[in-house]
Amino acid sequence: MHNNTYSFEDIALLITVYNRSSSLERLLKAFDELGICFGEIIVSDDCSKAQHQEKMKLLQQDYPFKLITTPINKGLANNLNKGQNAVTKPFTLYVQEDFIPQPVFIKNLENAVKIIKKDTSVDTIRFYAYFPYPYTKPYDTNFDEMIFKKSILYWNHLKFYVYSDHPHLRRSNFLKKFGYYKEGIQMDKTEFEMALSFIKGNGKGLIAKDIYASFEQKNSPDEPSTVNRKSWREDKSLIILGLRKVFLLYRFLKNTFQLYSK
Repeated sequence: MHNNTYSFEDIALLITVYNRSSSLERLLKAFDELGICFGEIIVSDDCSKAQHQEKMKLLQQDYPFKLITTPINKGLANNLNKGQNAVTKPFTLYVQEDFIPQPVFIKNLENAVKIIKKDTSVDTIRFYAYFPYPYTKPYDTNFDEMIFKKSILYWNHLKFYVYSDHPHLRRSNFLKKFGYYKEGIQMDKTEFEMALSFIKGNGKGLIAKDIYASFEQKNSPDEPSTVNRKSWREDKSLIILGLRKVFLLYRFLKNTFQLYSK
């Protein structure tokens, strides 16, 4: 890094990558331009194509990161597990390669670091989410504490996502406490299984009051998202909206059963 105005020596920046070396470069450059320096940077690659691997090796000349590779594609769960295992710092900032940090993130990260160092009960602090977490209580002026409501009277299915793969700070012993990401299953299921493990392990998480301020998620035409959302989720017809409500109720009951049946 070139402009080290804000130094976070106790934090490892963990980035997972797959065939998106230009997005990785954009992310590293954004942190550099903000003047943010980490104790170490781990880039965990899931067997990208040769041209992306070559570009990442070239990027190491400008950005001092450790590149963790694999000879075959093993999925996001394995990418996360091997990346976290390479971390040597007490705290990990996990950011996927398609996010871009915004200027306000500097202050949010500084505040989050103060919290996680002082309050040993906090396991993770989230900076971004697609939707607000449904049940919270104020923690301080910048963050809310996510409260998992066990009762089925709290029926919002988003309550299960106390943990999320979106940008967050966590203790580097996170996987030792809550278990490793389950490999060999779809990405969404991997994330949800970790969310269930977090709840069962009585994890404590905070989330930024402004979930859209710290990061922008951006996908370029050359390196589009590798996640394909089902088109019916975007359909606004009355029939589809009705079916979606039925599906969400089914999923809520299913997720509740999953949580308490293991």
